[in-house]
Amino acid sequence: MIRYYLLVMGIFLALGLIPKSHRLMNALAAGNGLLHLVMSCTALLMFDLPGRLGESLYLDHLNLYVELITALGFSAAAFYARGYTDSLMEAGELDPKNLKTFYLAFNLLLVTSTVALFSDNLALFWIFAELTTVCAAMLVAILSARENIDAALKYVFIVSGAMLFAFLGLVFLFTLSEQTLGEGTLNWTVLAVHASEFSPALLLASFTFTFIGFGAKAGVAPFHTWLPDAYARAPSVSAILSGLMQNLGIYGIIRMYALLRESSAAPQASSILIAAGVFSIALASFSMFQQRNLKRLIAFSSVEHMGLLLIGIGIGTPIALFWTLYYMLVHILVKETLLFSAGILHRQYRSNMRENMKDVFKLQPMAAWCLILGSIAIVGMPPFPLFPAKYFILLESAIVSPYMTLAVLLMLILAAASFANFLLKAFSKVTVEEENEKEEHRHITRTPAGTGENAKELSTGKAGYEKSRLAGQYMVKDGMKVPTIFMLALALALGFYFPDSLRDLLDAIILELGYV
Repeated sequence: MIRYYLLVMGIFLALGLIPKSHRLMNALAAGNGLLHLVMSCTALLMFDLPGRLGESLYLDHLNLYVELITALGFSAAAFYARGYTDSLMEAGELDPKNLKTFYLAFNLLLVTSTVALFSDNLALFWIFAELTTVCAAMLVAILSARENIDAALKYVFIVSGAMLFAFLGLVFLFTLSEQTLGEGTLNWTVLAVHASEFSPALLLASFTFTFIGFGAKAGVAPFHTWLPDAYARAPSVSAILSGLMQNLGIYGIIRMYALLRESSAAPQASSILIAAGVFSIALASFSMFQQRNLKRLIAFSSVEHMGLLLIGIGIGTPIALFWTLYYMLVHILVKETLLFSAGILHRQYRSNMRENMKDVFKLQPMAAWCLILGSIAIVGMPPFPLFPAKYFILLESAIVSPYMTLAVLLMLILAAASFANFLLKAFSKVTVEEENEKEEHRHITRTPAGTGENAKELSTGKAGYEKSRLAGQYMVKDGMKVPTIFMLALALALGFYFPDSLRDLLDAIILELGYV
């Protein structure tokens, strides 16, 4: 199965270099994502897991589950990309000559993340996780703006700098395995068997260093500073940064923490995760309230959600891990809905939504309603599926500390208030028509009597408004509407129905990680 994956990835990368047509390049990207999605489902349904290919590549329920989430988010973003990149080129924000580079980086991001997920060897995982950083930075910097290059460089320096700490942690881990087993190894499957034999102090040191690197990849505070700029400056098609890059970091943390659960250092590692999670939620919640940029607001929301995931991992119970894994899936559904909607509104208003969005329900009703419903979903309100995920993680956290649970709950309420505050200000009652009428009134008072211009102003005012409003409306392509509505609908469906197959998959992951 892994051979088929590698073959498919090679074919799609080679084909992506040939066409000059945007339609064909986009079709290849969408086909790449959909084929990964189909192959992930096929492997989960038809193959005996876990399985391996050689010494370095490994397939189990966890990495296939994360790959499934990745492929789903990538496919939605690929369909969205065609209309969005067309509008960027029409506005002169994307050079058509860079279109092939965009799709190359787009496809490479899926390829490198897939190989990273299927790597049994942690060193190989580290290498390909670093390559995803390069590909993601290319997507951020692809637009013709200096701010995008600055955001991409900031992203590379912060994440790659933090990943050097992860590299140091892997060196510690290799040395530990060499001392204990007589031969050094970084294979996850071997380390999991012998983790209880390692020195707890050195194993904790290794975990701490790797947590810095993988935490930066996930956008966990205080290593999150790249995230707001990357979200604000990147094209909205780069919503895959939320689902792919951040989940990749969380995946690495889950793998490393599973090793420590067999050691006496587990309580200390748990404390590190919970403390980092609470700090991330606190920093994000207070930062969100003062945001006027929609994408930056969504970025800090991601920091908050990564913090809650860390708490779920750090609690260390099967129930907490079950809902943490479920959270990883529903988070990407809702977050892509928000970012796709923000992309449509960005094309409409040609700004970062710092000011009131006039007539948003007339100009872009679909994006407005998806943004409102997505905001309701992301703060964890029923009937959306983030509600039970948050509820059960917080319920399990009360076992650790009721006071911590109360503090986290208050901060989550503050985060919800931040979204409500932004939407109330953004979807202002002040409309373009009202502003035109005010402007007409100013012209009337300034125009000398008897010139006849007053009557002309009054006769053409409202008719001119409707014409100018329609002329200024951004015509959203179906390719942008469908993935936005689909991701929101899928999130809503999971709020009403929990598939037995998904429950069995999450139970299998918990069993394979040793949470029994």
